[in-house]
Amino acid sequence: MKPLSAIAVLLVVSFSVCAQAATSCEDLKAEIAKKVEANGVKSYTLDIVDKDKEVAADAKVVGTCEGGTKKIVYTRTSTPPPSPAPDAKKP
Repeated sequence: MKPLSAIAVLLVVSFSVCAQAATSCEDLKAEIAKKVEANGVKSYTLDIVDKDKEVAADAKVVGTCEGGTKKIVYTRTSTPPPSPAPDAKKP
């Protein structure tokens, strides 16, 4: 019975490590951006930085990716990002 328990524990641990490593930074950043915008926030930045990099006092770490080697930092800004210019109709 003990070998079966040990195998089960190893499978669970390896699955959780693979799931964490599979999250790409760009995918996670897009997920976080959707949640932020769903809360009505329009002026913000999300940056992907190394896990050891210091963050500014007004910034928050909102996620980690690439197996914990990188982090996603949220910063609220005072101006919204520029929107794309509308297409001009040609006569």
